[in-house]
Amino acid sequence: MNRVFVLGKNKKPLMPCHPARARKLLDKGKAAVFRRYPFTIILKEREGGVVQPLELKFDVGSKTTGIAVVADCDRGKKVVFAAELQHRGQRIKDSLESRRATRRSRRSRKTRYRKARFMNRTRPEGWLPPSLMSRVFNTETWAKRFCLKAPISDVAVERVKFDMQLMENPDISGVEYQRGTLFGTELRQYLLYRDGHKCSYCKGVSNDPILNIEHFISRALGGSNRIGNLYIACRTCNEEKGAIHPKQWLESISKKKNKNKNKLDTARVRNVTNILKGKKVNCFKDAAAVNATRNETARRVQAIGLPTTFATGGRTKFNRTQQGYKKEHWIDAACVGESGASVYIAESTKPLIIKAMGRGSRQMCRVDKHGFPRTKAKGSKQVQGFQTGDIVKAIVPAGKRQGTYTGRVAVRTTGSFNIKTESDTIQGISWRNCQKIQSVDGYGYSLL
Repeated sequence: MNRVFVLGKNKKPLMPCHPARARKLLDKGKAAVFRRYPFTIILKEREGGVVQPLELKFDVGSKTTGIAVVADCDRGKKVVFAAELQHRGQRIKDSLESRRATRRSRRSRKTRYRKARFMNRTRPEGWLPPSLMSRVFNTETWAKRFCLKAPISDVAVERVKFDMQLMENPDISGVEYQRGTLFGTELRQYLLYRDGHKCSYCKGVSNDPILNIEHFISRALGGSNRIGNLYIACRTCNEEKGAIHPKQWLESISKKKNKNKNKLDTARVRNVTNILKGKKVNCFKDAAAVNATRNETARRVQAIGLPTTFATGGRTKFNRTQQGYKKEHWIDAACVGESGASVYIAESTKPLIIKAMGRGSRQMCRVDKHGFPRTKAKGSKQVQGFQTGDIVKAIVPAGKRQGTYTGRVAVRTTGSFNIKTESDTIQGISWRNCQKIQSVDGYGYSLL
């Protein structure tokens, strides 16, 4: 299990202790709870002590980043704390696209003249979109937080780099790297040549002469504009498929085909199934995110001021397989670099799941599908001393919702709150029954 972080009387970090020892210190009144997640105690009398060097390790990923705090022991290295940091990059991207659609709709209406601003905006060198920078900020934030909770002496970061052209074409070599997929042709002509000037779904069975460029995984579902996600489709198949997932479309075709056998549906089932068998759906999206943020993440972690080492993904995988550990983000973090060649992980160790939730929305009010306000402007963020995102403990003495609940709270001006636990969302909890455990910090916590 994870060790408990310990702070001295002057809030300087000491060596993490076993949960049993922390429990004794709390029972005897020698310590108090400083923070619930990650669990940290503060000593009431002791100010300092002898500390051992601890190494903070990161296995940086697109959706999840593994974190491990490693100490020296008789077996070499030992994991004393582990966590997995879940990013919210895709949610940020969806929110920005929703805002863009609303603003585009507003600008097209007959409103007062607004001076164009898009011509006077430039992006600085090294600019990254907010969805990617959120991953960088999350990693930097938790690197600083762990340095305040434990005597960290070194930091190790996996600085992996993916060869995306080699991932797509294992036989690529030499000058082919510079030529690319569309060398000597245009996009539409290339797709027509690749797909034989026929619809990729029905192979011309529909007899529709109009051919369009179709996203196999629609943009609405997160599909990209890569060549591997673009196909030639006739207008009939393109309109019938729409923005749904190909597997969902295939299921609807199969049901209709069983009721009424149709040559067109038979061709669609066969061809779409063949495409799905040989397609890696969104396989390069995460690799591109890691490639784009690797240097900025390394620079910001190194700027903390501690000795920082960088390792490759190949070294991490070699260390993990040599020691027989399973594939997990936090285990990969423990195996990063040279010190990861011999690391002991107790079977009872369970990582703390840290999920980036954000700190609320700056949107003044909700809008309908046309972009017009449908709610009033937001009032105060706090209601009866509580704020959305606070971790609370609610004890309901009687009634239909009688019981004890712990989780993130969503406040309402009426004083009737919702509490999201690890398994369910409990609605209609009075603020009088709630006790704040930890103030909102932009993250949610749970145990694996």
